Amino acid sequence: MGLLRPPLVICGLYSRVAPAEPPPSRPTPAGAPGWRRCPWNRCESMHLTSEREPTSLVNMASEDIAKLAETLAKTQVAGGQLSFKGKSLKLNTAEDAKDVIKEIEDFDSMEALRLEGNTVGVEAARVIAKALEKKSELKRCHWSDMFTGRLRTEIPPALISLGEGLITAGAQLVELDLSDNAFGPDGVQGFEALLKSSACFTLHELKLNNCGMGIGGGKILAAALTECHRKSSAQGKPLALKVFVAGRNRLENDGATALAEAFRVIGTLEEVHMPQNGINHPGITALAQAFAVNPLLRVINLNDNTFTEKGAVAMAETLKTLRQVEVINFGDCLVRSKGAVAIADAIRGGLPKLKELNLSFCEIKRDAALAVAEAMADKAELEKLDLNGNTLGEEGCEQLQEVLEGFNMAKVLEEEEEEEEEEEEEPQQRGQGEKSATPSRKILDPNSGEPAPVLSSPCPADVSTFLAFPSPEKLLRLGPKSSVLIAQQTDTSDPEKVVSAFLKVSSVFKDEATVRTAVQDAVDALMQKAFSSSSFDSNTFLTRLLVHMGLLKSEDKVKAIANLYGPLMALNHMVQQDYFPKALAPLLLAFMTKPNSALESCSFARHSLLQTLYKV
Repeated sequence: MGLLRPPLVICGLYSRVAPAEPPPSRPTPAGAPGWRRCPWNRCESMHLTSEREPTSLVNMASEDIAKLAETLAKTQVAGGQLSFKGKSLKLNTAEDAKDVIKEIEDFDSMEALRLEGNTVGVEAARVIAKALEKKSELKRCHWSDMFTGRLRTEIPPALISLGEGLITAGAQLVELDLSDNAFGPDGVQGFEALLKSSACFTLHELKLNNCGMGIGGGKILAAALTECHRKSSAQGKPLALKVFVAGRNRLENDGATALAEAFRVIGTLEEVHMPQNGINHPGITALAQAFAVNPLLRVINLNDNTFTEKGAVAMAETLKTLRQVEVINFGDCLVRSKGAVAIADAIRGGLPKLKELNLSFCEIKRDAALAVAEAMADKAELEKLDLNGNTLGEEGCEQLQEVLEGFNMAKVLEEEEEEEEEEEEEPQQRGQGEKSATPSRKILDPNSGEPAPVLSSPCPADVSTFLAFPSPEKLLRLGPKSSVLIAQQTDTSDPEKVVSAFLKVSSVFKDEATVRTAVQDAVDALMQKAFSSSSFDSNTFLTRLLVHMGLLKSEDKVKAIANLYGPLMALNHMVQQDYFPKALAPLLLAFMTKPNSALESCSFARHSLLQTLYKV
């Protein structure tokens, strides 16, 4: 199977791409002045041309012009929105951006601008900002993943220019999305002035997921939001932020505490998403106190932080005061049994609109889990309850099921059809000759839709158990020889089996040092063994890996993995090693630069891998 297709011949190189149909006021296209049939006879469309060819075309590679023309031809214009989403435009200079600017200037009453999935340099950002100065109607800026391949020093000045354009225009934003841009603390300074300006007095949604802000960036952001609220309040219309998203930013306790102070001042939040930020109980307690003065909260997502009992009890006290909450995601937050019981008490006495509760992988024991289930008795709107990955035991699973069945709520916990499907796949995941372990009750994970086992006890894991149902805890319990054991267990003569093992190992990747090191060591042992074998087909390996990652289509039915963050981070490590065949780098780079929604959701990991591949 080939990995790359030859480039297509693209029409529309003569000038700015014309509309699909000539304007009604024009003469019939055939032979009409200003309209020319496609010179290559590749399509039936007509192309609007100027009297003379733009001299700039002579100096630019034809394939770049073709790509730009093709992507701009597909630009979406609907409902006041101009979209260049996922066009992979490389806008370095003012010349590169001239067609984008023309589209912006010609768009009347533009309320939303989508620039996701492109890469914008400093000079290009400056001229785009100039075009935005006349767009006072602009309300929504969807600007995530728009600095791929840029140096971190390029991003702040680009953001400053764009912000100045919005301020000059007198725009009144309601949504600003800068997610997946990996700009770090300095990047926050790039839009700090915008946040403090009147352009953001009307802001309802602020999305900064996966930007690597760190503690410093979190503090700058918090101060800017507080200042925005102060200034807007002075004008009689205080900032009424509703949605705040800042997952995967390494905010830690100090960053979270600073933001909590801002949340207390704002008081209008409806959704807060701050997963994977390394926040411990002091930061969680500060957030809980801030949530208590935001009575409209509907969604609280703090997945993969570390509550412990102290943080969980503090959060439970806040939940007692809230009435609008619909979704609680405290999965992988180590609330433990005492914290789970406190949360159950809070739910029992309130939260009438609760629809989803995630307490998976929180070291909750049977009695506490049953207390949580019993608290659901009067939750008529409950749709999903996730207690996966806790220490319930087989008997505890059955009791849990009985409790929910008594409330006619068994469906929120388990789906028989999905369970059977998993059981069919399980034998293939074990090594040959392995005996099946005692089947454990499975609980549906609301994020992935896949059933996963409830661990009966934290007993020592073996390699087959880890590969069947991987988790960071099981990998660490394999001990210092985990990497060697996984490599020995895998048939490295079969690229498909190597792909499977690689994805299972990388799926448990975390930024936590011990887990990250264990994953990297396992990847090294596995892939060094595979690539060093003369019989191993590295091209087939890469092809099948791309298929399983959902980046390459295949004739056989393969369900792509849901989250690419771990595999991308593992690939970033792998391609830097001596055992990695450097001939594979250009092929991998080609697929990493293609527009793909799965890659967009993991932009930090994608950006890091691209930076590495450019150097290989």
